[in-house]
Amino acid sequence: MNRFRGFIAVALLLGPAFQAAYGYSLIETPMLRESVQKGDLAPVAARIPTQPQVVTFDGEFEAGRHGGQLRLLMGKQKDIRQLVIYGYARLVGYTPDLELQPDILESLEVVENRIFTLHLRKGHRWSDGHPFTSEDFRYYWEDVANNAELSRGVLPHELVIDGEVPIVEFPDLYTVRYSWSQPNPYFLPALAGARPLYIYKPAHYLRQFHKSYQSEARIAELMKQYNARNWMRIHVNKDRPYKATNPDLPTLQPWVNTTYPPSERFIFKRNPFYHRIDGNGRQLPYIDSIAVNIASGKLVPAKTGADESDLQARYLRMDNYTFLRQAALRNNFNVRLWKTSRGAHIALFPNMNTNDETLRKLMREQRFRRALSVAIHRHEINQVVYFGLVLESNNTVLPESPLFRPRYQKASTEFDLVQANALLDELGLTERDSRGVRLMADGRPLEILIQTAGESTEQTDVLELVHDSWLQAGIKLYSVPSTREVFRNRIFSGEAVMSIWSGLPNALPTADSSPADLAPTNQYQYQWPKWGLYYESRGKSGEKPENREVNELSKLNNQWRHATSKAEREKIWHRMLQIHSEQMFTIGIISGVRHPVVVNNYLHNVPEKGFYDIRPTAYFGVYKPDTFWFGEERR
Repeated sequence: MNRFRGFIAVALLLGPAFQAAYGYSLIETPMLRESVQKGDLAPVAARIPTQPQVVTFDGEFEAGRHGGQLRLLMGKQKDIRQLVIYGYARLVGYTPDLELQPDILESLEVVENRIFTLHLRKGHRWSDGHPFTSEDFRYYWEDVANNAELSRGVLPHELVIDGEVPIVEFPDLYTVRYSWSQPNPYFLPALAGARPLYIYKPAHYLRQFHKSYQSEARIAELMKQYNARNWMRIHVNKDRPYKATNPDLPTLQPWVNTTYPPSERFIFKRNPFYHRIDGNGRQLPYIDSIAVNIASGKLVPAKTGADESDLQARYLRMDNYTFLRQAALRNNFNVRLWKTSRGAHIALFPNMNTNDETLRKLMREQRFRRALSVAIHRHEINQVVYFGLVLESNNTVLPESPLFRPRYQKASTEFDLVQANALLDELGLTERDSRGVRLMADGRPLEILIQTAGESTEQTDVLELVHDSWLQAGIKLYSVPSTREVFRNRIFSGEAVMSIWSGLPNALPTADSSPADLAPTNQYQYQWPKWGLYYESRGKSGEKPENREVNELSKLNNQWRHATSKAEREKIWHRMLQIHSEQMFTIGIISGVRHPVVVNNYLHNVPEKGFYDIRPTAYFGVYKPDTFWFGEERR
């Protein structure tokens, strides 16, 4: 029997309805036309939701045509998860202007930032054609999140506010409600993240691996079949929507992985039940498939220059730019320079939790941190390493953020050896050895070992220039390269005195963005890892902060979470940014470094300008790669 015979009848009814509602007819995707004619696939009118998301175009963008295969290069097999980031189908998502709006959801109601009612699109289907309903949300909440064996009693932290878990309701097949007694400002951003919070699962698929839905005999068979110690391992391995390693797992993304790992080439094909269409009645995505070719990360720039990728930014760096521009003259691509959204491209992190008691006392001294900052010749670094093309800046929000203020960016960033030496003298560091290096209170020379992850010659070049200017202030710098794992372990354990890394992960915040990165909230904040761990573990590990301004940041972060107005949240943000500009907890050196983005000349709708970073833009995600399309030459 034809599986989709009933769908065909439905499509005959829906076709005229779309014509009446939208003023155009739906256009069948050429790649899928044969399957529809054979009856192996439903017609487009029956594949999209009753109310699809209609994408419109303006400015430099235009409606496209179906067809073609996009080539990407990745350095590791696990990088196929980038397709989930790039595809960026989310319950709610950010626009290019960084406003949140419904995407997979048809609509959303929010009351006091604590009651969230999610309305699904009727007729929306998983990539295998099964209906996407509130049952998929119920399965996640009851059978995954609250299953003691699967979740071990731990809910995602975005769902727990001051120890309170949400009330979750499923009023009907297309409605889901999450409620807390107090505001939860983390919920929607978590749903919109590059790695989103998945509060739904394809229940119809995963039930076959769940103990609650199978007999003991069947579970035993599965454990033997998959050589698994328990049923939970099977369920977890089958349910990896972010990693995209299970081609059998239904998805809502624009492209579906069809290749089982391990492989050196992964093919992602269009999702025939995707929820977006364009204004001409074409179901998105425009591009039929994506081929992800795995190569050594070190070879990606050369292979990109040899025209082996149609859209490449990952594994490219600014020092590849000249080579890529030259290669573009011979091959069919162009090179664009997008901005990055880090608060600092390079920053120094004085470890206020270092084990060295003498240096720890200095690292916690604001005058010492300021002296380190004004003893850095940022203008020289800009000219020598970056050809004068970057911002000489603190580690703070970028000018494109509505929270930006020039004083946050420029405080204590002007090179001033007189001020640096005066501040160090005030601290009693007046004695020097025969090299001119200042002596600390315990008689040791003031030598600072800066830990690096050994991944960037760029950082080494910057540190050489910092070394020269710091030495004029009587401070000797040594860089200590290691692997990233060793680098982090040294910081976490307190062995590290200082480290070099990038700054704020999201320097394009609005008042509604979480300011948690400005307060001690996790161990990966290299300026206070033990204080961050104390917060993260709720006092079970790490150390309780002892600094007055750091404790104020914690209080402000908590106040932001409970704030009921945007004006109040904005006020809190500015106070936290002001504290950072005054205290120099991290020492930003430069920001605004561009990232090369290689785009095939036949590929349309890729913005000329954009932000390339995981937060908040999900790399290409917010620019809707499902709307990128090839000219006729590549279709």
